[in-house]
Amino acid sequence: MSKADDRILMGRIGAAHGIKGEVRVTAFTEDPLALLDYNPLDTDRPGLRVTITEARVAKNVLVARITGVNDRNAAEALGGVSLYVSRDRLPATEDEDDFYHTDLIGLEARLGDGSLLGTVTAVENFGADDLLDIRLAGSRRSVYFPFTRAVVPALDIAGGHLTVVVPEGWLEETPPDPEEGEAP
Repeated sequence: MSKADDRILMGRIGAAHGIKGEVRVTAFTEDPLALLDYNPLDTDRPGLRVTITEARVAKNVLVARITGVNDRNAAEALGGVSLYVSRDRLPATEDEDDFYHTDLIGLEARLGDGSLLGTVTAVENFGADDLLDIRLAGSRRSVYFPFTRAVVPALDIAGGHLTVVVPEGWLEETPPDPEEGEAP
């Protein structure tokens, strides 16, 4: 088994689907069915590896059958399990503009003048576009930035940084809602 820091998150098991042991899987691969090419998959549960034997795309998830999971109770027990593969099992990127999202995590986020804005802590997608979660330097505060060319015009993975053009007003604190009264 690979070291935890060498693993790439490929998907996450969600809810059970039906009564015959199928599960819903959110795949983090470009082609959701490509997840089957990486069997068996490591998980975030010690000692648990899973093999997806069948899968079909249903809306925005895979409906999958996993070896040894034959009823709804067994399927429900897998809810929330993350699926990983060792990075060395993934194809190499073909050119300098290709990368895996995991390559962005830990990069310094710099402003156009080279000063440090913060560090990329995650890449999220809540249904529209990818967002970079950047923890601001010298703060515990994080801010989401759209991962677009307009906001992130330069990316240097080998150099360990990316450039962020902060949209006007983006870093200002959200004022308290007057309906909720003053903040303590």
